[in-house]
Amino acid sequence: MSQGRYDAVLLVSFGGPEGPDDVLPFLENVTRGRSVPRERILQVAEHYLARGGVSPINAHNRDLLAAIRADFDEHGLGLRVYWGNRNWHPYLADTLREMADHGIVHVLAIVTSAYSSYSGCRQYREDLAAARAQVGRRAPTVDKVRPFFDHPGLAGCFVDTTVAALGRLDDTIRDDARVLFSTHSLPLSMAETSGPGGGAYVAQHRAVADAVARGVAQRTGRAYEWDLVFQSRSGTPSQPWLEPDVSDHLRVLADKGVPGVVVVPIGFVSDHIEVVHDLDSEAAAVASQIGLPFVRAATPGVHPMFVAMVRDLVLQRVEGRPDAWSCCQPHCCPNPRAPQPVVAQC
Repeated sequence: MSQGRYDAVLLVSFGGPEGPDDVLPFLENVTRGRSVPRERILQVAEHYLARGGVSPINAHNRDLLAAIRADFDEHGLGLRVYWGNRNWHPYLADTLREMADHGIVHVLAIVTSAYSSYSGCRQYREDLAAARAQVGRRAPTVDKVRPFFDHPGLAGCFVDTTVAALGRLDDTIRDDARVLFSTHSLPLSMAETSGPGGGAYVAQHRAVADAVARGVAQRTGRAYEWDLVFQSRSGTPSQPWLEPDVSDHLRVLADKGVPGVVVVPIGFVSDHIEVVHDLDSEAAAVASQIGLPFVRAATPGVHPMFVAMVRDLVLQRVEGRPDAWSCCQPHCCPNPRAPQPVVAQC
């Protein structure tokens, strides 16, 4: 199959520590240039150290890389697939050097972040531009796949995992349970300037939540009430962030007599630290304390629909389909600190 202008696909992710000695250097990379209190950095470090200093995101990305490669081979896509990270090994610049050594000239990047925001989209474009600058003239050109929140494969994965999670609730409370769609909180200033015209971050999550809720209703025959909640706040207390916080909302629902909840982490494509700690440990502990039955739905991981979605997003670009460019405008999702170069295409 002809791949047009692209020689390879680059899976771009956040990165995470691989051992205790990596934790603080990794978090310093993540928070550099941001007003994150030192106390918060040390607190988050404990989340990693409690798990041996190893982030689960790395194993996920290795599994996803293998699944994408196998899927591409099965469907005859003659594209090599590489992996590079924003904040830890393998760093983007190192991966681009490797690609240059392999004669790769034109690269299509897909980021493990589905939504429009500075940190989830534009910052990756800046990081790709910075990595190319480090490599120099040999660096491949890089285009980035659009934010894929509206691809049916994403909602389809969460329909499957939400139905499975509902099945783990007791029969006596399942029909009256509340579904909480959870995502990473952002500063209000960042959320309000996300995407074309602003406010896309919340709007896109609500669109995905609605699509998942409709899919669950079709599968189960019941229209569940749902809320969008936020987690993993990391900024200074004086800075307003998106709310409600998931743990705070659990208390509100318990006071209202809701008999149980299913938390669906639609803002995340894998079970990394902000899922396994902030939801599986902290939110689950709150639910236990207040006597609220709590089940967490799985993230897509290497769900077959998610892997097929990656292939379709690549083919959208390779084949020049119109939906391949429903993405960033030149000035959306601005850098809250200072303008930076970005890769040429979104």
